[in-house]
Amino acid sequence: HQMLAVARKLIERRIPFVIEKPAGVGLGDLGQLEEEARLAAVPATVALVQRGAPIDTWLRQAGDIVYERMAFIAGPAARYRRNGNPWMLDPALSGGGSLMNLGPHFVDMTIRHLGHPVEVLRRQSAALHGEAVDDHATLVLRTGTGREAIVEVGYAFPDSPLKRYCSFTAAGTSGFACIDTTGSASFTDNAGTTTTAHLQVDSDPLYERLVDDVADTLAGGFAGMSTLAELVTTMEIIWSPGLAGKEQHG
Repeated sequence: HQMLAVARKLIERRIPFVIEKPAGVGLGDLGQLEEEARLAAVPATVALVQRGAPIDTWLRQAGDIVYERMAFIAGPAARYRRNGNPWMLDPALSGGGSLMNLGPHFVDMTIRHLGHPVEVLRRQSAALHGEAVDDHATLVLRTGTGREAIVEVGYAFPDSPLKRYCSFTAAGTSGFACIDTTGSASFTDNAGTTTTAHLQVDSDPLYERLVDDVADTLAGGFAGMSTLAELVTTMEIIWSPGLAGKEQHG
């Protein structure tokens, strides 16, 4: 809830900045930030760290992707209290729950892989932990050309050294790519030939790469990196009921 005020101070001082999603507690905050940075010509980029990461690169082997599924289920909501971040469980302070927090990475990837959806089915629930924020959410995204993606996120995995459950699949013009929780990945092309690999699916190391990318592109105004306008597009899908063909909350 303090992100807009802090970013405004940077804009006033004409200091380029990198910001975490969601950059506010709603579309009003985010829209104001994007407009003010753009009008002031202050470069800004967003920590959408899955762009160009191993998961993204592997799925793109499928070619022109038509169907996609992304699941990322992180640890329980109570970890935020243990870690000294109880505000994450107050939607007025955080802007939402698992969908707001985990969803932007994968909605952003889906838009880049399939195109912008024209219909969104959104379902959210807090039934597992009973917090004020959702601990599980599913989006079904459909483009005007019939391409579809399913994005599932949650705070539903137990405390464990494994940290999370994740799985990713993409079907496209060149074949079928998939990745599981352990990082085991395979790609089967249209001739039926399968190749395999082991990928790093932990997102934590991606932030070190982000720091390097920010430093490398700072002089050029973060050219080629994610923009606040792109974050607005992503968060409209997550936050705005107006984009949903159907919506259900549990």
